[in-house]
Amino acid sequence: MVSEINELQRCKAVIEEKLGWGSADSWQTADFENLSELILKETGVSLSMSTLRRIWGRTEYNHLPSGTTLNTLARFAGSGDWRAFVKQNSPVAAQSEVIAEVSTSEKPRSWKRLAWIATAVVVIILASMLAFDKGEPQLEKSAYSFESRSVTRGIPNSVIFTYDASASPTDSVFIQQSWDDTKRVLVDKNLHKHTSVYYEPGSYQAKLLIGDQVVQQHKLVVGTDGWSGLIDQPKMPVYLKKEEFLRADGIGISTSIIEQKNIALQPEPPVIKYFNVGNFEPVPIADFSFSTEIKNEYNEGAAACQLTYISLLTDDMPIVIPLSAKGCVSDLNLMSVDNYVSGKKADLSALGVDFSEWVRVSCAASGGKIRYAIDGRQAFEFPVPNRPIRVLGVAFGFRGTGSVRKVSLQSGGKAVFEAL
Repeated sequence: MVSEINELQRCKAVIEEKLGWGSADSWQTADFENLSELILKETGVSLSMSTLRRIWGRTEYNHLPSGTTLNTLARFAGSGDWRAFVKQNSPVAAQSEVIAEVSTSEKPRSWKRLAWIATAVVVIILASMLAFDKGEPQLEKSAYSFESRSVTRGIPNSVIFTYDASASPTDSVFIQQSWDDTKRVLVDKNLHKHTSVYYEPGSYQAKLLIGDQVVQQHKLVVGTDGWSGLIDQPKMPVYLKKEEFLRADGIGISTSIIEQKNIALQPEPPVIKYFNVGNFEPVPIADFSFSTEIKNEYNEGAAACQLTYISLLTDDMPIVIPLSAKGCVSDLNLMSVDNYVSGKKADLSALGVDFSEWVRVSCAASGGKIRYAIDGRQAFEFPVPNRPIRVLGVAFGFRGTGSVRKVSLQSGGKAVFEAL
């Protein structure tokens, strides 16, 4: 068992080096979700975020993964399957060389020792094969169905899921709202309806799972009725009335309104979020341009970094453009659909800004690249993904409070959405 655990540790190290995201100890929930998506795209096998979190020691895990999981990890690490991965670092070859050497140099009476060594090698191989082959069998996905519909428009919003999991060999049937495995709920395999509440708008990947296997999944969009604003809180957001954040010259909220809702600004400043989702025709990411102006207006105490983000929500992975005070860029993480850059491992100083003035942020796709600019100066560029992806909405977030104006989204040089 010790050798198998060591091989799993080696496999994880190979994957971490391949990803280049830094030590897994610093990975966040989104990183495990991204890894799950990358594994699915590369291997065709879905490993849930909860499974990956357990493998990387984020939750209690007292036994080896199933054979299917090990094979999938090995394939993602660059081997044909788990046995091929183990063989690359196996002591069996070295032991065989020892046996051959001893057999040519020792006296005939050493045959008992040689037989013992050979037997031990065979036992190790057989034990490994049995240990890794006793995983859960893959389920036939066509035996399951999974659909959803929203009850209304706006947030909060209930979504009704219709499912058929009667073919499940176990009672461990779950519906998961999104990438977040804390939103996973046990459902009755003999029933067909389940409802969940979505407290934030956006594009979600809902999943039907049997145990840890994803048997069906689909994307659903929880839209907004125009602009929506909220104050993020642990149990449930505090929703803002439109008149509290919509202004003639943009959107924003004063600290006095936050305090009127009995939400403290110190020692942990809240995150204020603004959304507009599903209110315009989806824009293909291969030919789009986006621009806006923002200002973070709170830098007291623990909000000194003025952490801010702009997100273009898509029917795939999002575009997330983070900004901060100049001294805090190490804490930023830039995401451009398939590409991810951490301020811990890259120079993101271009995203450090002076929020005492309005900051213009823009991005546009052309010539196979998505280019990002701050105040007219290009900061980064990344490849445009080679699959159809559409922008469905925009979102803004401020640690403390901030303002937004002049939002523009274009496709093919024509305005699709302009506001504020």
